[in-house]
Amino acid sequence: MRAAFASAFDDESPLKALTVGERPEPAPADDWVTVEVRASALNHHDLWSLRGVGLAEKQLPMILGCDAAGIGPDGAEVVVYPVVPTPADPRGVSILSEHYQGTLAERVAVPAANLIPKPAALTFAEAACLPTSWLTAYRMLTSRGRVAETDAVLVQGAGGGVATAAVVLAVAMGKRVYATSRDAAKRERIATLGATAVEPGARLPERVGVVIETVGEATFDHSLKCAGFGARIVVSGATSGHLPQVNLRRVFAMSLEILGTSMGTPEELAALMDLCVTANIRPVIDTVFSFSEVESAFAALASGNIFGKIVLDHTR
Repeated sequence: MRAAFASAFDDESPLKALTVGERPEPAPADDWVTVEVRASALNHHDLWSLRGVGLAEKQLPMILGCDAAGIGPDGAEVVVYPVVPTPADPRGVSILSEHYQGTLAERVAVPAANLIPKPAALTFAEAACLPTSWLTAYRMLTSRGRVAETDAVLVQGAGGGVATAAVVLAVAMGKRVYATSRDAAKRERIATLGATAVEPGARLPERVGVVIETVGEATFDHSLKCAGFGARIVVSGATSGHLPQVNLRRVFAMSLEILGTSMGTPEELAALMDLCVTANIRPVIDTVFSFSEVESAFAALASGNIFGKIVLDHTR
């Protein structure tokens, strides 16, 4: 079957480590099934894998990809929940493309319990965007951020997958949303999603109850200053650096919570899909590439000049 996989590691030029070609068919273990992939979505995790982060040489070649929607063994339309129990991993779990082959292929093997029914209202391309970045954003806002307890949210670095998802979801939940971006064109697009778009570091008209933080060093001091008393700063990434200076006096004086998170549960993925349907919201998709254009899709992701998700259509 055709697949996109890491055949080597290249920290400086990760796209050079990407190979598109034939790989063996999945061989499902007990209680696992094979899914016919109709659409998948790229994540920065795929670029890190090509750099060698989280993978060892002995695991190569590794099919990339965490996200997929497709057809289950019974013919039902499904979304793949990508978190898999993994005794060999210190966390006890891993996501597809770490210890188990990923979703950027014609077919992928997953535990049967990881198949979530796809709502008919969502296309395969839309559904494929949800299991990683959108699920992470949903969990950041809900179970970790307790967004129901506040009226205002700050999203740092909107434009990327998680941050853009957080903007759309928080607006759908009826919150006042402020979102930062260095790019003026992206700020214009953020505003069309219902948020107040501001430059990084800008003073907000109010302090917020939840901060969605995926940027790290470049924005963390601003996140602290914008957080109101008892606010939650929820962290799922650190694209600008992972060692920010933290004013601990502000943390204890304002009773702030700094919370880490990643991904979510199958139940949260089902709830996210239900929200997308009931609130009539859809993932923000930058571009849908055919699978034959997978190299171009990775190049677009690596460029950083995208707004929303990059999707692969496996049917063409």
